[in-house]
Amino acid sequence: MKGLRTLLGSALLGFGILLAPVGAWAAPTPIHFADLNWESGSLITDILRTIVEKGYGLPTDTLPGTTITLETALANNDIQVIGEEWAGRSPVWVKAEAEGKVAALGDTVKGATEGWWVPEYVVKGDPAKGRFLNSPIGWTSEVVNKQKLKAYGLTDSYVNFRSGSGAALDAEITSSIRRGQPVLFYYWSPTPLLGRFKLIQLEEPPFDAEAWKTLTDADHPNPRPTRSLASKLSIGVSTPFQKQYPQIAEFFGKVDLPIDALNKALAEMSEKHTPPREAARAFLKAHPQVWRAWLPEDVADKVSASLD
Repeated sequence: MKGLRTLLGSALLGFGILLAPVGAWAAPTPIHFADLNWESGSLITDILRTIVEKGYGLPTDTLPGTTITLETALANNDIQVIGEEWAGRSPVWVKAEAEGKVAALGDTVKGATEGWWVPEYVVKGDPAKGRFLNSPIGWTSEVVNKQKLKAYGLTDSYVNFRSGSGAALDAEITSSIRRGQPVLFYYWSPTPLLGRFKLIQLEEPPFDAEAWKTLTDADHPNPRPTRSLASKLSIGVSTPFQKQYPQIAEFFGKVDLPIDALNKALAEMSEKHTPPREAARAFLKAHPQVWRAWLPEDVADKVSASLD
């Protein structure tokens, strides 16, 4: 038997093949990021992925899904990172966080907001029944907005229209405004759209935690009006990921993207139809003083070298 193994080893070496322990050639398991289908989410995701890949030498990939399914996947560690998490909004997130399955790291985009907007001509004019452009299907805010229409008594005034993605929502808003249609829509920042048109954000009642619960419950028969939970953007991670990669979790906790620079990058990405990966590299090249503050010097140097 020993002689057979020796001969087999010699034969394989003759073909340039080395014997190695099982698993020795296995590639590192990629870190799974959520594939977010809105502009800021996709850009932030690729900024983070570029740093993880080039600075820490770890492979990444993305997996698609709706906000709710991705939060569920994060809780199960089927994905490890959601690059733009509006933490604390959905029942799925709240439950997973209470159970210690997920964590929200950092305060990544200060000054972010969300709410309802109308074109200026809707306020100054006298429109007939219009459309309410809701969040893309599967977002937590889709449920909230549907319940808000009931809470504000607007179901007879506006048709609840749900778009399939962030890009589809942008297209619907742009088309409606260019045609002068009476449109009410949900939107958020950071985003390039709010700078393109004269828009007015509607004032809502002060935040009420109990009323908020009636808005996040799709089956609540009598939703009560309130503005949405205060916006705080974080990086959502699974607890196993946080424990396995404490150095990356520390980096995530330091991420701070200036909203003006981010909005400018988003506008350029949108106008030039630049792929998010390319836009992320451009952002990193243009703003080294921003992201170097998040990283150890040796990691930052690796990222910088990869951009040249």
